[in-house]
Amino acid sequence: MAGPAGATRLICLTAVTAAVGLLPWLSGRDPALTVLRARSAEQEPTREALDAVRRDLGLDAGPLALLGEWAGGLPRGDLGTSWVSDTEVLPSVTAGLQVSLGLMAAALGVAVLLAAALVAPVLARGRGSTGGLAAMLAAVPEFLLATVALLVCGVWLGWLPTSGWQGPQYMILPALALGVPAGGLLGRLVADALPAVLDERWVELWRGAGVSRTRISAAALRRVLPPLVPQFGMAAVGLTGGAVAVETVFAVPGIGRTALGAAKSQDLPLLQGAVLALLLLGLLTGALAALVRRRLLGPALRDAGLALPPARPVRVHPAVPLTLFAVLAVTIGWGLLRDPYAVNTAARLAAPSWAHPLGTDGLGRDVLARLGHGAASTVGTAAVVCLLSLTAGLALGFLPRVAAGAADIANALPPVIVGILVAAAAGPGTGGAALAVALISWPPLAAHAAALTQEVRASAFLTAQRAIGATPWWILTRHVLPSVAAPVARHALLRLPGIALALASLGFLGLGAQPPAPEWGLLLDESRAYVERAPWAALAPAVALALLAALAVSGAAYARGRRTAPVKEAPAGVRIR
Repeated sequence: MAGPAGATRLICLTAVTAAVGLLPWLSGRDPALTVLRARSAEQEPTREALDAVRRDLGLDAGPLALLGEWAGGLPRGDLGTSWVSDTEVLPSVTAGLQVSLGLMAAALGVAVLLAAALVAPVLARGRGSTGGLAAMLAAVPEFLLATVALLVCGVWLGWLPTSGWQGPQYMILPALALGVPAGGLLGRLVADALPAVLDERWVELWRGAGVSRTRISAAALRRVLPPLVPQFGMAAVGLTGGAVAVETVFAVPGIGRTALGAAKSQDLPLLQGAVLALLLLGLLTGALAALVRRRLLGPALRDAGLALPPARPVRVHPAVPLTLFAVLAVTIGWGLLRDPYAVNTAARLAAPSWAHPLGTDGLGRDVLARLGHGAASTVGTAAVVCLLSLTAGLALGFLPRVAAGAADIANALPPVIVGILVAAAAGPGTGGAALAVALISWPPLAAHAAALTQEVRASAFLTAQRAIGATPWWILTRHVLPSVAAPVARHALLRLPGIALALASLGFLGLGAQPPAPEWGLLLDESRAYVERAPWAALAPAVALALLAALAVSGAAYARGRRTAPVKEAPAGVRIR
């Protein structure tokens, strides 16, 4: 198992490192000019000055020679010297990684606490919930939440510091901004899987035997967690490398912000060191998640004694998704009838009125019009990326030995770094942002599909099917695929708002759609400067994303799954004492 996965990890690690090393040449910009401006903005870029920079950096040797020289220093722990500051890269990478790991731990703590709060009612009632609240929390833009938290808790109330990293109090606001959306996602995934487990026969038997509710809840959690442990690991890595926007808002010197600054200044050694640190962190976390999952499953995985709980999502009344769809459709349709580019400086930051139902932005443009016209590029693109990710996740989920390594590498890459690489090759825009998000959005779905596939294949029911002569194709199409596809499809729908958020974050950082396009990420970025004076400009796309999340969850509940066999066993590795 380690062979193919290890080879895939090595190939992907080499490919990503090489792509990062080619960034200055892919971008078409002269790295000597960029480095000269980063070193001294006042110095004139004369031919002599640029030639001196090229000789100093060894640019005349070409990218392959530079990459080989950098790779040759890795066995000695030498990550090279920064092109801009002329200092060793390793201390800068280590310092940034330490900050990001501290922030990740705090944010993961917030996420776990919030997920536990969302799961607790399901365990207490013994039945599932619709998950609308969790989905809305997962759809809150991290950078908008960071901005609001900074204004309210830092500026207005003065409770907490607003920037920097000088003590534990400095991580509270960034951790909340990162942990709330992650907690909503993780809580929803666990709450979605619990109802079917709580309806299993062993739960009824345990209750009849007088087993306490606490022990039953612990056993139920142990039963649902193995397929979801990789999601927790991926969420942790995402909190480390994907916090670029939040680190930018709070001026946190983390590894993501370090990588972004290095990419903008074309400080190639520092960028390579930061990306390598993120990739190694992703590989380590993936291996740890796999180990925890195997320990949770116990000998049942080896002995083919597993039985998956049937998919049983909680369905709300059809009027709920229909109402949400109607609200979004009417709002977007109404906005499409208006001009999103008309500038009226006399009506700057106007409050909502009949003339402007959602107010105006800093240039006097109608927010409703920009929201409606931006839906096609934001929601439409997110839907296409989500479908591609689902297809890739299902396909690669059946090849876990090959896909595991690629998933660890892809998940460890921050969207902003992939966005920078794609923008360097194709230029910033909606298409480039969509490609960047598509390249890194499939690993959670593939990990979920692989975990479910492995457990289905190790079930006692399929062992009986093979014993009676069922063909592999019959088992795959009639039992394995139906058991895996429905939960992963619901997971993909749950991630649809998150994909829209990833697209929005690239727009927020200037790597997606470019002004004056009415893309939702740009709307959030443009409104951030005056969110205190005119909050409606930022609330409009944020509320639209929350409604989209609620619609995705309520619609996902109607994706039917199939039971492969009656489930009567207790959870793997769990015994009554």
